[in-house]
Amino acid sequence: MKKFVQFCRECVGELGKVVWPSRAEAVASVKVVIVSTIVVALILGLLDLLFTEGLRLIF
Repeated sequence: MKKFVQFCRECVGELGKVVWPSRAEAVASVKVVIVSTIVVALILGLLDLLFTEGLRLIF
């Protein structure tokens, strides 16, 4: 049990050293992820459409 308590104390100590992002930084990061996801989805959708139509022409 002593080791578990020590582990928990060390975890709390390490979390105190973490430099957490500000709200503005977090919001900016979320925007980048959402926009990137949409762009990649559009590209993959376009490629899927092109390959599907290409295969329809062949077969």
